[in-house]
Amino acid sequence: MSKTAKIVLDDNEHVLPVVTGSENENAIDISKLRGSTGYITIDPGYKNTGATKSAITFLDGEKGILRYRGYPIEQLAENASFMEVAYLLIYGELPNTIELQLFERSIKRHTLVHEDMKRFFEAYPAKAHPMGVLSSMVSSLATFYPESQNPDRNSEAINLTIHRLIAKLPTLAAWSYKNSMRHPFMYPNNKLDYCQNFLNMMFSMPTEDYDIDPVIVKALNKLLILHADHEQNCSTSTVRIVGSSQANLYSSISAGICALWGPLHGGANQKVIEMLLKIHIDGGNVDKWVEKAKDKNDPFRLMGFGHRVYKNFDPRAKIIKKSCDEVLEKLGVNDPLLEIAKKLEKVALEDEYFKERNLYPNVDFYSGIIYKALRIPTEMFTVMFAIGRLPGWIAQWKEMTENNEPIGRPRQIYTGYNSRDYVDVSKRK
Repeated sequence: MSKTAKIVLDDNEHVLPVVTGSENENAIDISKLRGSTGYITIDPGYKNTGATKSAITFLDGEKGILRYRGYPIEQLAENASFMEVAYLLIYGELPNTIELQLFERSIKRHTLVHEDMKRFFEAYPAKAHPMGVLSSMVSSLATFYPESQNPDRNSEAINLTIHRLIAKLPTLAAWSYKNSMRHPFMYPNNKLDYCQNFLNMMFSMPTEDYDIDPVIVKALNKLLILHADHEQNCSTSTVRIVGSSQANLYSSISAGICALWGPLHGGANQKVIEMLLKIHIDGGNVDKWVEKAKDKNDPFRLMGFGHRVYKNFDPRAKIIKKSCDEVLEKLGVNDPLLEIAKKLEKVALEDEYFKERNLYPNVDFYSGIIYKALRIPTEMFTVMFAIGRLPGWIAQWKEMTENNEPIGRPRQIYTGYNSRDYVDVSKRK
């Protein structure tokens, strides 16, 4: 027998259906509540509201579980390539050998961007934030491929747009970095795989090849996988709600990039490095700043520790810690900020204050350290996040359009003035 919930309003009882997911999550379906009662629910920040049903990602913050299409993140990060995970998220199943080859070949065919787009980069100031540049460039792709704007989309046309976007985002991201450095752009090298190609475009110069280290490639591959999707977060929900208006995929992803840009979302790993720099400038006394973090009357907070979703541990952090150690050992980086990071990590893993409160180093902490060790500028950290999250955004947009979900239109509780009459400007006080 199906579960139901009852709500009593104005002495009238209303029965609401209960929806149960495949992992036994329960939700009260209030989609018809306003029509039958005149009431709406209010949930600031949608913290307790399910906006959709999705078969893409399962997340259990209490138990530290993250799965893509049913596959544990630990298995995917250890065994899969980022291209395999992208295919899995977008098309629902891991590809076989032929499917993966065709997918990778199609991606490599579309890595170049139109030469006219180079003029856009030239118009940006050197200090333009790479996220602002990336969002604008992705949105402008729709003008180069006007057929993508047609709401009557067929699967072949959608696949072409998806492959173009996955292929071109690393190129646009790398060129955003090159533009900020005022370095010449490096074109894609399609003899390289996805991660190798991106690193080559970032760090090669016309007169000097970049030595692509397999340890770094492996770490980047894992980071992209760990960031590939994370259920209905701020940027993913933005992609879905923009796409619900039948906006094209480029515009929807551009909106997601803008949402990710915020320091409360994708900018968290950047905040980690800024915190380490602050401690370094103050003299590098880690114990002093740890005590400040423990003082509830002190506004200072350690960035990159704990997580608002994962209550006990971040499964992604356990995975990437090993890669972080490998990268630091391989590169032998002598950086005072990384030394401070190691000391903070040791405190968080051993100090009872942090252990009792589950203030463990999270994925943002380790990703920030890795990107710093790779000499990726701090302002590029969120761009790296966007490259990883792209397959998840695409999968969520694709699922929403295939399910013919309605246009997003939240309600509100109005708290402004009641009706009042216009007063001529000469009579206003």
